[in-house]
Amino acid sequence: MSIEIGSKVKGKVTGITNFGAFVELSDGKTGLVHISEVADSYVKDVNDHLTVGDEIEVKVISEKDGKIALSIKKAIDKPEGYSGRPQRQGRDNRKSKDFRSKGNFKPKESFEDKLANFLKNSEENLSTLKRSTESKRGGRGGRRG
Repeated sequence: MSIEIGSKVKGKVTGITNFGAFVELSDGKTGLVHISEVADSYVKDVNDHLTVGDEIEVKVISEKDGKIALSIKKAIDKPEGYSGRPQRQGRDNRKSKDFRSKGNFKPKESFEDKLANFLKNSEENLSTLKRSTESKRGGRGGRRG
């Protein structure tokens, strides 16, 4: 029985590494679920999501040179139109005019003001750095009188 790409199959977790989990499929072949394919959310440690011996459903992503790539997150049926990311509201959906009319609006800093603040802070940082490095110079190779 050959494994078809795109098919969902049952498998058993046989090993966990820092980069993913090895899953033994029903026909005796073993595939890898990469850490990026374990869950929709960020996975720092595979052990937080899987343990050896777990029976899971996976989707076959690809097969190359006898290596089978699997995905748990793609095997989960999601509602139509679900992207896995929170929906962002466009500018048309925001009530931008409402908060301005209530007097809570603070005008943004102009580019010139931002530039002036940046230059001031840069000068202060450079002078502090210069003072600290000048005091550390000396010792051998310093000025000779």
